[in-house]
Amino acid sequence: MDSKKNSEVEIGRNSSLYFALGLNIMLFITWQLLEYKTYDKSDIAIDTINIEQVIDEDIPIINVNMPPPPPPPVAIQESIKVVEDVKEIEETVIESTESSQSDKIEKPVAVSEVAVEKVEEDVEVPFSVIEDVPVFPGCENGTKSEKRDCFQRKIQEHVASNFKYPESALELGIQGKVFVLFVIDANGEVSSIRSRGPDKILEKEAERIIKLLPKMIPGKQRGKPVKVPYSVPIVFKYLAS
Repeated sequence: MDSKKNSEVEIGRNSSLYFALGLNIMLFITWQLLEYKTYDKSDIAIDTINIEQVIDEDIPIINVNMPPPPPPPVAIQESIKVVEDVKEIEETVIESTESSQSDKIEKPVAVSEVAVEKVEEDVEVPFSVIEDVPVFPGCENGTKSEKRDCFQRKIQEHVASNFKYPESALELGIQGKVFVLFVIDANGEVSSIRSRGPDKILEKEAERIIKLLPKMIPGKQRGKPVKVPYSVPIVFKYLAS
């Protein structure tokens, strides 16, 4: 037996359309349910404020112990006393001390009447450049070069003959070289003795040796006696036994 079908009454013909429409409706309803908010009535407080009544309170005035204001300044009245001049003051006239062409010189001064005082110059000439070196006793003869060599040789002999090693320096083991600087003045005498060395004991001994130098013939520059500085090195060295 054949089944009878009516093409107009077929249900599955628009099933996809009905499914999509129903799905959209369900999604819309779900979205609305998710967006819906509810509040608890117990958390809501409704109060009324009465602003018609205005509070008007008087603020009390507090008196603070403030110092009284300073008194106004007292006007000082100056009294002016007029003093009448009793004596007349005479003005002092100061005369000029400058001379003019109209002034006359009573007596001209001659050049011969002016006394000129000669001042000796305190000149020092180094030993290496002086024209005539100081002459040590025993070096009077010979040329300038021979006198120069004789002077240096006599100084060395004097140091060697008067040399004495200080006992205190030997005990302390002090040794070294001492440079002694002295000046042979315009009179030929030794002065201005200075020394520089490793210890004061050696410096004192070196100065003692130089003080024993004899008087010499002073050095001359352009025929005039001058001061001549001179330096001598003295070596203090002991030999270990």
